[in-house]
Amino acid sequence: MTYLAEIDLKSDCFDAACRAVAGIVSATRAETGCERFDPHPAADGSPRLYIYERWTDRAAFDHHHAQDYTRAVFKRYEDWLAGPVRMTELADGLA
Repeated sequence: MTYLAEIDLKSDCFDAACRAVAGIVSATRAETGCERFDPHPAADGSPRLYIYERWTDRAAFDHHHAQDYTRAVFKRYEDWLAGPVRMTELADGLA
């Protein structure tokens, strides 16, 4: 299962949000079932963060979102978000 999260942040919260997400990368990548977890800021300099993530199955994805460190970042997002987080499930690659 592959997802692309698109997270629009308030400009004054962008750096804090990036630090919070960076702080869970190692733990997330160590989770059973995590194949990729790659956060990227928008190249145009806008306060938008993208997270490309790939999981072996829905159970691994759900397990990640149940972790205390993931839930803590989501809790902090409540004040940082400029709009709703958009999660897009991607189909298998073309090649």
